Amino acid sequence: MEFASHEFWIAVTQIIAIDLVLSGDNAVVIALACRNLPPDQRRKGILFGVAGAVALRVVLTAFAAGLMGFPWLKLIGGVLLLWIGTKLLLPEEGEGPDIAPADHLWGAIKTIVVADFVMSLDNVIGVAGAARDSVALLIFGLAVSIPLIIWSSQLILRFMERFPVVVTLGAGLLGYVAGGMMAADPALRDWVNGLFPGASTAAAVAGALFVVVTGTWLARRKAMEEGRKVL
Repeated sequence: MEFASHEFWIAVTQIIAIDLVLSGDNAVVIALACRNLPPDQRRKGILFGVAGAVALRVVLTAFAAGLMGFPWLKLIGGVLLLWIGTKLLLPEEGEGPDIAPADHLWGAIKTIVVADFVMSLDNVIGVAGAARDSVALLIFGLAVSIPLIIWSSQLILRFMERFPVVVTLGAGLLGYVAGGMMAADPALRDWVNGLFPGASTAAAVAGALFVVVTGTWLARRKAMEEGRKVL
């Protein structure tokens, strides 16, 4: 995939959008982990912790992207991504990540890196699918999106709270990537392409519709159940 091609920049846009939708909790983790550090160490904790988390994220996502070339793994990854996108539309439970504050610099760095590792499964699968088997595209997309996430994540969180449709669009994007990923699985690609012209695009659109419709239905059902409990 060439740098100047529109396919390259569409994929980069998808990677950035997926990162923005799925990485909102990272800012919360960073803030919680560093909140007890002295002011002169807090910035270092954030910078070094984020650097370690970013490096780990790139390695994990590159590894996942490499595995996507094996038969059936894209299908499995697509199913997981459909679940992740659907879950994104459901109301959150609990008070958020339980992160203990560190009282020294290296403790904060370790907390940020470990927490990011634990919370990165959805992000890794989504970005690996959007990268379309290109490690160069993967690294470029992450390099562009991660600084944006770090410095604007709180703004993004408030924006998504104010305009819920952004979350719905993000979930639909995950479904679109999932459907395209499943259709591109080496074990199914030839069969899908032989069905009719544009079958891969149709699979991607079907994935987006599945996530939005299923997630919206489950969210409304859960809201009705919660309403009955209150009554």
